Amino acid sequence: MVRKVLEGSHAIAEAVKLCNPDVVAAYPITPQTHIIERISEMVADGEFKTEFSRAESEHSAMSICLGAQAAGVRTFTSSASQGIALMHEVLYNVSGMRLPVVMAVVNRSLSSPLNIWCDWSDTFAERDSGWIQLYCESSQEAFDTIIQAYKIAENEKVSLPVMVCIDGFILSHVYEPVNIADKKLVRKFLPKYSGRKMDFDKPVTQGAWAGPDHFQEFKQAQHEAMRNSKDVIREANSEFKKIFGRGYGNGLVETYNMESAEHAIITMGSLCGTVKHILREKRIKDIGLIKVKSFRPFPIGLVKNSIKDLKSIGVLEKDISLGLGGALCYEIRGLTRKQAVSSFVGGLGGRDVKIEDFMRMFDDIREERRGLVWV
Repeated sequence: MVRKVLEGSHAIAEAVKLCNPDVVAAYPITPQTHIIERISEMVADGEFKTEFSRAESEHSAMSICLGAQAAGVRTFTSSASQGIALMHEVLYNVSGMRLPVVMAVVNRSLSSPLNIWCDWSDTFAERDSGWIQLYCESSQEAFDTIIQAYKIAENEKVSLPVMVCIDGFILSHVYEPVNIADKKLVRKFLPKYSGRKMDFDKPVTQGAWAGPDHFQEFKQAQHEAMRNSKDVIREANSEFKKIFGRGYGNGLVETYNMESAEHAIITMGSLCGTVKHILREKRIKDIGLIKVKSFRPFPIGLVKNSIKDLKSIGVLEKDISLGLGGALCYEIRGLTRKQAVSSFVGGLGGRDVKIEDFMRMFDDIREERRGLVWV
């Protein structure tokens, strides 16, 4: 293991290199460009042997991954914001064909108005596309999650694509210490890809046509695979921890400061690090953190168990389902009729969520304030 101070984007690039995909499809878009730029440097310098394909659009980049993965090789791409929106139809094709593509997403707001900073609107817009979505708190977690993502996606019980999501600029462009895993240990955790292979003697049709008599069964199979992925995510996190000494709760949900907590704030991504810092520095005992790492599949039972003895809950998120409210909050509200659930929407378009904002949110949670609060 080597410890380096790396930009978050470069940490992801290092993890991708260790996973050794045969094809990397690339198209630049802020703020994920540094990932593919770093990979292109590795390829040019001979550090990383892969077919580095420069696409003419994000739609094409995902289509390249689709074709290569269907032919039987491991693939990678990354994108953000409008790029994810342009990929929309291909995202559904990839998941419907049960192709274990891994993509890093550097979360950024969607236009209009034009904004290049972070919120989760790009990936939340694709929450029903059949992709597993894992959100990361730190550069180290992003590095580790990329490696786990291949293990999860390629499991025969799953065979679904995975998005590894990090907050744009907040993680992608910030330098942090990252433990770079040993190549031999990564090979032990993640063997060479041995999924479906194209066989010209036994040709098959993939994703071409299904009429009303069969289409629903395909969707049911995807749904069951997504449900099965919960156990696979747990197993991957547990095995990773045994080999590398790092784990993230049970891979689906992580809790902090919950020993004597009467209330909790639920959130995802880099916001979790801020909450941990405040709870620790302010020595707050009555409020804990429930960190949702896996937004899809949504860990219903685990979250429900985490909140069952609490007096009240607050949900903080960087998204808005216009006309409804925070999408994550409505997932949580569906799990309880017992507690008041405060809904906080903030950080849209990269707006800072400050320590004083958190302190006000904590007071609102204690007071069991209901309804939507714009932070």
